[in-house]
Amino acid sequence: MRDGVKFSCFNVIPSSLGLLLLMAIFSSLPGHAFAAEPIRIMALGDSLTAGYGLAANESFPAQLERELNARGIPVQVINAGVSGDTTAGGLARLDWALADSPDLVILALGANDGLRAIDPEVTRANLDAILKKLTSLNLPVLVAGIYAPPNLGKEYGAEFNRIFPDLAAEYNALLYPFFLAGVATDPTLNQDDGIHPNAQGVTVVVQQILPFVIRLIERLTT
Repeated sequence: MRDGVKFSCFNVIPSSLGLLLLMAIFSSLPGHAFAAEPIRIMALGDSLTAGYGLAANESFPAQLERELNARGIPVQVINAGVSGDTTAGGLARLDWALADSPDLVILALGANDGLRAIDPEVTRANLDAILKKLTSLNLPVLVAGIYAPPNLGKEYGAEFNRIFPDLAAEYNALLYPFFLAGVATDPTLNQDDGIHPNAQGVTVVVQQILPFVIRLIERLTT
């Protein structure tokens, strides 16, 4: 466990055994033969997903795709991040984003709601509507949570921070509690604004969330 985040057994099994296990998973996926058609993972988010201030190949979706492919897991990670987007913006463009026909979704919205001190009930309602739509389409989802800025007070923070675990449990989605775990507040891993990860910071984000993404991929077989 690092930064309060539990990692899966895929981090410790020998690479050859891990590859054999994943080959078995992919061989059973309808329409996704191993090393043929890649699994399409949509990262629906804001600037943290879009790659604000970074080259395209340094963004979260690009780095996650490379890491999974390097491990022998054939995926295409769709960058459905829009800088400045709130949960309301994500909901408004959801149908458009789904036109890319993802097999899996990483839902990483909410950071801008917190920065703008949007009523947590509004944020909850928007994320609920997104998850309801994704669930109706039988799309496995990984909810990437975010924490409210501490300057908004304990009451706001407690209400805001409950949104992500509550909705993940309600919709049987996987939960990654804090998208910026291991990166937030570290100046060496962030751009000058202190909010957006630099390329090295994104690498840390990818390594931290990777076991959860692998668990998400496994849900395609269940």
